[in-house]
Amino acid sequence: MSTLFLRTLREDPAEAEVPSHRLLVRAGYIRRAAPGGYTWLPLGKLVLDRVAAIVHEEMRAIGGQEVHFPALLPREAYEKSGRWTAYGDDIFRLKDRRGAEYLLAPTHEEMFTLLVQDLFGSYRDFPVILYQIQTKFRDEARPRAGLLRGREFLMKDAYSFDLSDEGLRESYAKHRVAYQRIFERLGLDFTIVSAQSGAMGGSGSEEFLAAAEVGEDTFVGCTACAYAANTEAVTTPAVPASAVDHPPLEVHDTPETPTIASLVDLANARGLAGRTDWTAADTLKNVVVQLTRPGAAEPELLVIGVPGDREVDLRRVEAQVHPAAVTMFDDFAARPDLVRGYIGPQILAKLGIRYLADPRVAPGSAWLTGANEPGKHATNVVHGRDFTPDGTIEAVEVRPGDPCPNCADGTLEIRRGMEIGHIFQLGRRFTDAFGLDALGQDGKPVRITMGSYGVGVSRAVAAIAEQHCDERGLVWPASVAPFDVQVIPAGKGEQLAIATELASALVAAGLRVLLDDRPGKVSTGVRFADADLIGAPHSIVVGRGAADGVVELRVRATDERSDIAISDVVTRLTSD
Repeated sequence: MSTLFLRTLREDPAEAEVPSHRLLVRAGYIRRAAPGGYTWLPLGKLVLDRVAAIVHEEMRAIGGQEVHFPALLPREAYEKSGRWTAYGDDIFRLKDRRGAEYLLAPTHEEMFTLLVQDLFGSYRDFPVILYQIQTKFRDEARPRAGLLRGREFLMKDAYSFDLSDEGLRESYAKHRVAYQRIFERLGLDFTIVSAQSGAMGGSGSEEFLAAAEVGEDTFVGCTACAYAANTEAVTTPAVPASAVDHPPLEVHDTPETPTIASLVDLANARGLAGRTDWTAADTLKNVVVQLTRPGAAEPELLVIGVPGDREVDLRRVEAQVHPAAVTMFDDFAARPDLVRGYIGPQILAKLGIRYLADPRVAPGSAWLTGANEPGKHATNVVHGRDFTPDGTIEAVEVRPGDPCPNCADGTLEIRRGMEIGHIFQLGRRFTDAFGLDALGQDGKPVRITMGSYGVGVSRAVAAIAEQHCDERGLVWPASVAPFDVQVIPAGKGEQLAIATELASALVAAGLRVLLDDRPGKVSTGVRFADADLIGAPHSIVVGRGAADGVVELRVRATDERSDIAISDVVTRLTSD
């Protein structure tokens, strides 16, 4: 430690919001270089490399072959795939001195596809799995939480290339198992959830989420079965169509009822449609949003119909209309045909406005909703008779207690986590864009199908730190710790000499050792505090008992402490 490039901090950095950020900075693993960008210090680089080594081992175990692309990539490939525009403001774009346009790669599907097209052309060449561990860049609008939401990050991205959909499913299954092994070896508590494919496209995807209270991802789990899904991917169990013959639509004066609560109170007070049991769930709320598509001159208006007791989740909406950005519409002065607070679906088709309804708005169901006039609502507004949506959309916030879409008995619980991996069955989106074919056995071209598989390598370091820490500092799993053991002399002179000799013996036995050989002016209390902060799995304290051949062994994860003969230390630590 007297020569290690390290400075520990007693106080939390002012900008740190989450435990991993606070502790990785305080313990001297990372240092902020710019908003969303961090320098890896020697301790941090040791952990990062150990995480990467596990990823390499598991990728090679399923036949993955490593390549390495540039991070600076030409516009043409992304233009051809359509993602130069689709990425919008999420990527860094630049021009060279000749005016040619480039981007800093957020991901590399295009380049992998072109590489395979360049080198492989026969059915005999497939299947193949290629991967890389490489720095990625995204122009994050609000970088925060240290390594968890940055503009620059290290990622493993792998791609499978197969001749058939069955081959893709086999490659996907291989990666799924490999990812489980990776995260188990990293010591992470994780859940595999169904997910939306988003910008990647494809027929299906799953996320690997590490459990964390500070996680930015909300997902659900069933109380009765193994179902788990990102909230954006949760589906609503089918609501049967109603066969009830409802009375005709009736318009009512409902002054000063721009909210669902005020409408329900008035409906019950007046007994609208002969009822005094109205609830928010009986009303149809019509929410106006605007979709801004990349490259489009003007945003598109969209009205979403949901039961009045539910709120619209814009993240869920955005996941289903990608690559369009979604914002609430509030310029009603520019659209006097849309009466704020009194919008109903009855006239939207006539106005040329697309209308999508939540699946709970089933065919044949009747609603209390706006009459499209100030101070007026209508009862018995029937789906299929008085309005017909242009489609359905999973738009409402998922709530605890919602029915499970996978089983009849369970309900959903809301949980939080952070994404550490994502796997996609891409299909032929990119091979169609670039015309990637192989000559089949019959001499005819076969369009290749792809899978894409990502692991956030630098993010995994933060996820491990989130799950493996306490009030004193980091508590690294042995698989990724920067050192196996820290040797701490609790005194001067003789203790330091014994500690140095013991450290050398441990190194000779193949262990990674950090020796606290800082000058004597560093107090024993500071040495212990730094050891807890740095978080090696074991510490050996060389104190007064060392003169009698005894030292103290401390286990960081359990705080277990025991005296042990110096002659037994190497055997004990190499057998754990």
